[in-house]
Amino acid sequence: MVVQAILVAFAVFVCVGGAELAGFTMINRPIVIGPLVGLLLGDLHAGVLIGAALEAVFMGVVNIGGASAAEPGIATAVGVAFSIMLGKGSEIALTLAIPIGILGLQIKNLLYIFFVGFFAPVFDKLAAKGEDGKITGLHFGLWTINWFLYSLVAFFGILVGSDAVKALLNSIPHFILNGLTICGNLLPAVGMAMLLKLLWNNKIAVFYFLGFVVVAYFKLPLVALAALGIILAIVIASNDYNISQLVKVGVSQNIQATNSEEEDFFDE
Repeated sequence: MVVQAILVAFAVFVCVGGAELAGFTMINRPIVIGPLVGLLLGDLHAGVLIGAALEAVFMGVVNIGGASAAEPGIATAVGVAFSIMLGKGSEIALTLAIPIGILGLQIKNLLYIFFVGFFAPVFDKLAAKGEDGKITGLHFGLWTINWFLYSLVAFFGILVGSDAVKALLNSIPHFILNGLTICGNLLPAVGMAMLLKLLWNNKIAVFYFLGFVVVAYFKLPLVALAALGIILAIVIASNDYNISQLVKVGVSQNIQATNSEEEDFFDE
């Protein structure tokens, strides 16, 4: 159990902490951290499937500043780990992901406020003195300690919580578990709805309905649907590029014609 807890904590440290260090690399997304946890725990297939399912749930969740909802990285790592270790399938991960993600976000904010924020005046003093080397060292030192502490949440969650979660799941009646499974299966639809709310535009609405018709009536798999979407995107982008080039040529010709008329006018 200790080894599994260390591996999950390592995945959180690398993926979630690495994403914060390197920028918007997206390595903290469920579709990345899920397979990694599955690989470390010896069940890559389950990690890929659960990671993809949780990506659909958290696809519309983008945490920017104070506008935050949940932290998908630790939610996926712990959810996938519990699912694999307890052998309960993806429905358990989907059920646990939201509360774990909300808790993880609150702990993350607390570390930022009471640990990292405490050193803000130190950075100001070092900057005033022009001590770049110390600023760099303090930056990476704080990053290492901050995300080590954050990964301990996953470590103790797996180490202490697995038995408690297993006992809790065994005590829940089957009809309640079935209800939780149905609710968990609905969560990807909620994630897609959140994403559509951000991206919805009347000009692109036709593609949404096209995808719905293709899947509902032609029964195309998601891989084929994704390939069709890429083809459409390339065709539209190529068409837009050609139009922009024609517009540039037209503007250039209009300018040349105007200059020619002005020269003829002054020559006369």
